[in-house]
Amino acid sequence: MNTLELNGYTRAWRDLSGTFPRPRGIVVVSAHWFIGSTAVTAMQQPRTIHDFYGFPEELFAFEYPAPGMPELAEEVIELAEPEWVGPDRDQWGLDHGAWSVLAHLYPAADVPVVQLSLNALKPMAYHFQLGARLAALRERGILILASGNVVHNLRRVDWRNRDGGKDWAYRFDDAATAVMTERPQDVGVLLEHPDYSSAVPTPDHFLPLLYIAGMAAAAGTGATPLVRGCTLGSVSMTCYGVGLERPEAVDGRGAAGVPYDVPPDQTNL
Repeated sequence: MNTLELNGYTRAWRDLSGTFPRPRGIVVVSAHWFIGSTAVTAMQQPRTIHDFYGFPEELFAFEYPAPGMPELAEEVIELAEPEWVGPDRDQWGLDHGAWSVLAHLYPAADVPVVQLSLNALKPMAYHFQLGARLAALRERGILILASGNVVHNLRRVDWRNRDGGKDWAYRFDDAATAVMTERPQDVGVLLEHPDYSSAVPTPDHFLPLLYIAGMAAAAGTGATPLVRGCTLGSVSMTCYGVGLERPEAVDGRGAAGVPYDVPPDQTNL
């Protein structure tokens, strides 16, 4: 629903797009393309995938018609070597892990996008190392967007707590922030945190963080917290950036928000 709402988090995403140069392309690592191989979309026009159910019709009608960028897919494939990445020319597209954020970063959908799958068969170290390899794209004018949630436990959602989290959610989120800002190369220690099993019941939403940690480690720096906060008791909305400076992370509380009014020149929203 963040796609359609103007709230503390989506306002922060909209503000972020003005803090760095316009990229020539975007690589998205989304929690929602979690499959048994590593693939990258390589079609000219990726479709908008509505990979969910039970939401308002307005969300199913949403389209994000950003062009693809096959030549960027080839760059991803080359940088990943010796690991194999397969080009996907006709199967996937952009899922809601990609377009729910891009709808606010680039609402006109005019920046080319490719999406990289999460290989469910690989260990945590593989994802960290692949993120480090792909960090070179940042020097080529490419924005790398990793989309998931550091804390993501839908079985323990509290619908009455739209603006906060449980104690265990904050503990794990704070531990992740300490590691990401100070020693991203040690992100694996989070697997030993006492609240890991509650915060990360399945790996798909956690794995995108490892790509940011890998990029930060490759750059020899820590990641900067850009937005902090939890929602629904058991979901973290904390966001990190590499090479972006913000004096203090935005507090995204107030997530209930209001429906987003579509500007006349941005009808894709």
